[in-house]
Amino acid sequence: MSGETHFDFTAKSNGHDTPAPGNLGFNQIKLHRIDKKQVEVTETKDGALVATVRNKLSSDGKELTITTTRQGRADQITVWERSGGAKAVGDPLAGEWTQDMSKTRMRQGLALKIEPDGTGGVRFSGDYTYTARFDGKQYDLKNSRNDTVTLQLVDPHTVDAIYQRDNQIAQKDRWVVSGDGRQMTLTTTGTLETGQHVTEKLVFQKQ
Repeated sequence: MSGETHFDFTAKSNGHDTPAPGNLGFNQIKLHRIDKKQVEVTETKDGALVATVRNKLSSDGKELTITTTRQGRADQITVWERSGGAKAVGDPLAGEWTQDMSKTRMRQGLALKIEPDGTGGVRFSGDYTYTARFDGKQYDLKNSRNDTVTLQLVDPHTVDAIYQRDNQIAQKDRWVVSGDGRQMTLTTTGTLETGQHVTEKLVFQKQ
């Protein structure tokens, strides 16, 4: 979150303590998902409670109410309205995609199927397959020259995939889905078994 103030942390919504370095007011947080539209964040500094922040999304997804509770102070309530179009989907890559031949010079005729796996991750099927979450952990690949893949959600429309082979990074992909969700661009850089470096750009259309 950025604005008059800025703070930054990454955490799972399991209610466990998570380090949050670099923030002025706190250095540890707990993130707890109450339900699909409510999340509670507990901020602490050196073990002492600083604030409890509850985020509640309206039923239509257009309004976010943030209630901040601090000891000895009145609750601070701020209301935010969504801007920039429709709310982002949880799995930006989900769908069936066919390669746009007119915009690709190298590999031709690829078809992809990407679907939610029901646990916050995706099942990917193409010229190789895997099931992985967006948690920065390594997941096994099938039918691939690489061994594992790591997924990172950069923003609601961008995913980075990092592939390793023999415990070395062999390939990096960036998947970017257009604002309307109809087009996906893949930029991939990698090293072949021969040591040759390859950069490739592919464009897919959602079916």
